[in-house]
Amino acid sequence: MTNETGVSWKVMIVDDHEMVRMGLRTYLMLDSRFEVIGEAASGIDALEKLKNGGFDGRMPQLVLMDLMMPHMDGVETTKALLDSFPELRIIILTSFLEDDKVVEAIEAGAVSYVLKTVSADELLYAMQGAIKNMPVMSGDVSQALTRGLRKRSVQNDGEGLTEREREVLLLIAEGKANKEIGDELHISIKTVKTHVSNLLMKCEVDDRTQLAIYAHRKGWVKEG
Repeated sequence: MTNETGVSWKVMIVDDHEMVRMGLRTYLMLDSRFEVIGEAASGIDALEKLKNGGFDGRMPQLVLMDLMMPHMDGVETTKALLDSFPELRIIILTSFLEDDKVVEAIEAGAVSYVLKTVSADELLYAMQGAIKNMPVMSGDVSQALTRGLRKRSVQNDGEGLTEREREVLLLIAEGKANKEIGDELHISIKTVKTHVSNLLMKCEVDDRTQLAIYAHRKGWVKEG
């Protein structure tokens, strides 16, 4: 599978283990549909490289992202990359299968969550799906996602708000503007606006003032 110009899809590997990066690069060199144009040893490294123009002026279209990395994990890196480069397709490729992490990765914008125990063919299938923005997950991962979402719903007292939406709502109740909220939560203003829109819909109110009143009525705001 090549893109519309007949050229291989450009791939970036982000993993803090050199042997993992080397193994993935070596394997993908055998498949003409994909070309590994660069690597990063951390989330911070990945973000810096892409913000500096990529690799010899070339930017990846698909990112294979490790989950557990020091300083900036795969979920945080996925959010940061998609804030700056929303056209990227990102696959979380990890050894860890934790319900909460699967939910967080998908909420961050990852197309798929793939375990490093998959076969080479299964990984290639997930990569082809990602190019089409089509999630590809194993049964184990799908079950973890379902469990994580169910747990999240219970934790939010049936209100249907995500943990991040609750954080944004409480800051709105404190009278903070979008930029202040973004600075405090380390997210972009665009992301804050998306959360605000979701809150208005879920809480069935028309403006920020009513959101603040909603939070107070629920008893979620600490007085004094």
